[in-house]
Amino acid sequence: MSNIGSYEQRIKNFDWSLSEKELDYKAGDVLNIGWHCTDRICRQGKADKLALIWEGRGGKEKRYTFNDIRLATNTIGAFLRGQGIKPNERVCLFLDKVPELYLGFLGILKIGAVVQPLFSAFGDESLHVRLENAETAAVITQKKHVSKVRKIRDKLPHLRHIVVVDADPAAPLQERETAFSLEKAAPVEHLDIHPTSAETPSVLHYTSGTTGMPKGVQHVHYSLISQYLTARWVLDLRDDDIYWCTADPGWVTGTSYGIIGAWATGTTQCVLDLGFMTEAWYKFIEKHRVTVWYSAPTAIRSLMKTGEEVVKKYDLSSLRHLVSVGEPLNAEAVIWSEKVYGLPFHDSYWQTETGSIMISNYPGMKIKPGSMGRPFPGITAAVLDPNSFAPLDEPGKVGLIGLRPGWPSMMRTYWKNEETYRQKFQNGWYLTGDRARLDKDGYFWFVGRDDDVINTGGHLVSPFEVESALLEHPAVAESAVVSKPDDINMEVVKAFVALKPGHPPGADSELEIMNFIRKKLSPLAMPQEIEFVESLPKTRSGKIMRRLLHAREWGEEIGDTSSLEND
Repeated sequence: MSNIGSYEQRIKNFDWSLSEKELDYKAGDVLNIGWHCTDRICRQGKADKLALIWEGRGGKEKRYTFNDIRLATNTIGAFLRGQGIKPNERVCLFLDKVPELYLGFLGILKIGAVVQPLFSAFGDESLHVRLENAETAAVITQKKHVSKVRKIRDKLPHLRHIVVVDADPAAPLQERETAFSLEKAAPVEHLDIHPTSAETPSVLHYTSGTTGMPKGVQHVHYSLISQYLTARWVLDLRDDDIYWCTADPGWVTGTSYGIIGAWATGTTQCVLDLGFMTEAWYKFIEKHRVTVWYSAPTAIRSLMKTGEEVVKKYDLSSLRHLVSVGEPLNAEAVIWSEKVYGLPFHDSYWQTETGSIMISNYPGMKIKPGSMGRPFPGITAAVLDPNSFAPLDEPGKVGLIGLRPGWPSMMRTYWKNEETYRQKFQNGWYLTGDRARLDKDGYFWFVGRDDDVINTGGHLVSPFEVESALLEHPAVAESAVVSKPDDINMEVVKAFVALKPGHPPGADSELEIMNFIRKKLSPLAMPQEIEFVESLPKTRSGKIMRRLLHAREWGEEIGDTSSLEND
């Protein structure tokens, strides 16, 4: 029996106080994510339970109990406080997926400062934009990345401290730099936790929009209420689980569910500080007996690309629940995972701005492959008319996904950009910027970003639907669909396709794939052009950056590319 039990029963008379009660929180109490994820778990008698299994390159491994992470987060918090970091100041984590990233996150929150996690792959210019905007007081980084910070420190008057967690004693530190070694520091048994409240700022995540500068999404400590319960009910985390969230904490999934959701539920989680490699991933699951796996559709499609035979080399029988996040999950991927792993991936839909899962396929609930699922209990979601922002009652009609504001983990503002924040709300709804349709059973079906939907000769074509169909062709490994200008139809469908090994690109392949889509969907949805590529542009969180392809076709400004993989 899953944690959520009957979905229909859960949505009846739901109240977030259920989560508050499980977390021993009452309105007006001190609420601190750092404390709740460590000290509170230890007080429940789980001090000696394994909290983190970390594995780096070359099979290097570290293990931490909940008491270990309590002490480590105390030690980091005390160090930062000793450096003069004050409550509400922004502290940036600019680290690979090393233990200090996960432990530093909670240590910063314990002293009431605001965590600003950034991808360690960012270049100095991308880093500068975000640190300048946030008026960041301190950066915690590694010797391999500190040169990027040095390049820009003179342009950052608010940056007082650059903390290097693995400083080389033979290499002298420079201006504003301090060495800190968690392994060498004296453990701090008692730390005065800053009395943060529900609305105290907690995490500042930067998200790159289609245009303009990256936006700082401000979350608060009350987000824990949503993150805890969704981790229990959607990820189905249980006391004996070994949980693996593949997301980097530079991305909101890596913090909401790669740190907070896992440890707030007292779950053992494992981290692999290694890029995507099929066999390394399967070996990791086998070695650590992973039971719950939370990953991205891009990774799943990459696993599909390497085929079924490699799976047979590993014992993946420990897996019991698979969940997907980041982009809509193609039906083909759900069917493939059920065939190959014996388990379907369950799609989950949410955004940086929502802070936690909004719509999902739940354990024990019927999955409709290709569907986003249904709203989480306590979340009111609707498909809205794009003009009036009123709910569309008729099943099958395409509109904007709207969410009724008020859930605990909803962003509180865009940092220093209140006007843009207010524009996200219309007619009592938060506008996600995504389009979908509802079916008669209340399941949501993703259509595309509001600005991605292709209007060809007055007919709306969903890029996602075409991409999903393309992936069903035996030669196609990856696909991205955008519009391109057309004198007659205003715009038509163009597909970018990466082929599987053994399938050469060329006119014959293009014609075959075009006809496949024509028969599968319609002549309107058929790409008028297919461009074969080695790979598609992706963000570091694995999302395909369609807007780069779209901008190229339309001769537009590319905009912010700082989250681009290998940028």
